[in-house]
Amino acid sequence: MLSYYKTINGHISPIPSCEAGCWINCVAPDDEEINSLIADFQIEPDFFRAAMDEEESSHIDKEDESTLIIIDIPVIEKAGKNITYTTTPVGIILTEKNVITVSTKENPIINEFSEDVVKGVQTNMKTRFVLLFMLRVASRYLQYLKQIDKISNFVERELRKSMKNSELIQLLDIEKSLVYFSSSLKANEITIEKIMRGRVVKLYDDDQDLVEDVLIEVKQAIEMSNIHLNILSGTMDAFASVISNNLNIVMKVLASLTLLISIPTVISGVYGMNVSGIPLTNFWFPVSLSLVCMGIAYLILRKKNMF
Repeated sequence: MLSYYKTINGHISPIPSCEAGCWINCVAPDDEEINSLIADFQIEPDFFRAAMDEEESSHIDKEDESTLIIIDIPVIEKAGKNITYTTTPVGIILTEKNVITVSTKENPIINEFSEDVVKGVQTNMKTRFVLLFMLRVASRYLQYLKQIDKISNFVERELRKSMKNSELIQLLDIEKSLVYFSSSLKANEITIEKIMRGRVVKLYDDDQDLVEDVLIEVKQAIEMSNIHLNILSGTMDAFASVISNNLNIVMKVLASLTLLISIPTVISGVYGMNVSGIPLTNFWFPVSLSLVCMGIAYLILRKKNMF
């Protein structure tokens, strides 16, 4: 689907057709729409293939008068009651007079631009559009990282009470999300540093402060992601040790109980063999002997911390 937007009187407004200085938003475009854009703007076909590849990492490509900037953005995926976080690429193609965004599905960051939530966007100022988009992406990473921190703290509290597999699996999903975030943020950082050099995308004096703000936000998100990942990895290791220790305790108790239960079995077996000459064959003696032996065995095992 193709949508056209332009800054009119300081606000992003939809327009019926493409014109110079407008922003073209492509969400899951079909082959016909892609071919029309390639023909109209002389864009390299590989640009669209890269932008719609879910596994594509952030980078910059330049061919003739067109530049492709791939940015990894964070997205939320819901699976039942569980919420997981992952990343998906968004392609920004800069042509001579237009900005084209390409994505495989709707995402909230693009929607914020189209709904005029982001202030200061000028569709005819391509570099500023890219930087504002990347700043919004970095802010969204920070927002989701704070959510992940709250979710992981809640799951840890639940795990202390129950030690259920569901909580462990949820922590594993959070750890996976943090790995995705960390990898994507580092790729985005490299892309921003390339933009800062001004060789691939033309930078203006007014953009210097903005590009520095973007880099600071991304570095902050990377640091926060690494901190959460290290804490979560340590927590997972600690809980794994606790679970293993609990299993060892249970096994020790079961082994001790088995030993205690086997004492009356052995004594009753001896007195049940009908062997002549065994002293004190009255019922009370083997029972008393079993209790005494079990008591002694219990004290020994207790001293050995088997209970």
